[in-house]
Order: sequence, then C-alpha cells, then structure tokens
Amino acid sequence: SPQRSADPMADVLANAAARGNLEAVRMLLDRTVDPNAVNSYGRTPIQVMMMGNPRLAELLLQRGADPDRPDPSTGSLPVHDAAREGFLDTLVALHRGGARLDLRDKRGRLPIDLAGESGHQHVVGYLRARPARNAALPLE
Repeated sequence: SPQRSADPMADVLANAAARGNLEAVRMLLDRTVDPNAVNSYGRTPIQVMMMGNPRLAELLLQRGADPDRPDPSTGSLPVHDAAREGFLDTLVALHRGGARLDLRDKRGRLPIDLAGESGHQHVVGYLRARPARNAALPLE
C-alpha cells in the first residue's frame, strides 16, 4: 500500500531518477529536495534510479543519498540491483560513494551472488577483487 510522503517533491525526484534524467534530478536537489526523501512506495531516488546511469548515482551520492538503505520489500540495496543487472560502472560509482558490498538481501544474497546468478562475470571479478568491508580503492 502506498505510503504518504512527507515531501510532495519526493515522487517527482524519484520519478526523475527512475527515468535517468540527470538534469531534472540536479535541479530538484539544487532546490533542496532531500536526496533520501521516500516516494509513495517507500523507496528513495537511489533505490529507483536508472541503474545504467553511473553519473546519476554519483550525483545522488555527492548530495548525500544513503546507498545502504534496504528496499522495504526485498531488502535489496542499489549495489544488489547494479550487480544483478550487470552495470559495473554504476556499481563502482556506488562503492566509491561509500556503499557496502557485504550486506545481504532478504533472501540472504550478496551482490556477488546476484552477479554470478546473472552471468555477469566482469562484475563478479570486480567484487571478488575487493574485500567487501573496505572502502573502494581509487582506480590506478
């Protein structure tokens, strides 16, 4: 059942993020819409964002979005979604922005498990090379 959002702009921001509309998201954040505002479905912009858009992830993280908030129904984090869908650039952006890689969804799965199930070996390789609890190392 949809929740009432305290911030009427929360749905507008979430919808812009879901469409991958970087300029609209930037404009709304510039107008001080909370980057962690919850939409009618209990989800934040970084949870619903277009996963194939690493620049959008970077923008939301720079403005204070919390990458480690679990989805209310599945327990998935943005890193789970990026890993499942094979979006390595977005996963790297999330990790550099502070996202943890060692948190499990409600079915007990880590991002690396989802990447493996989906056959995204490039993502598995990235995740395997990084101790999950450590912050991302800058690329050489």
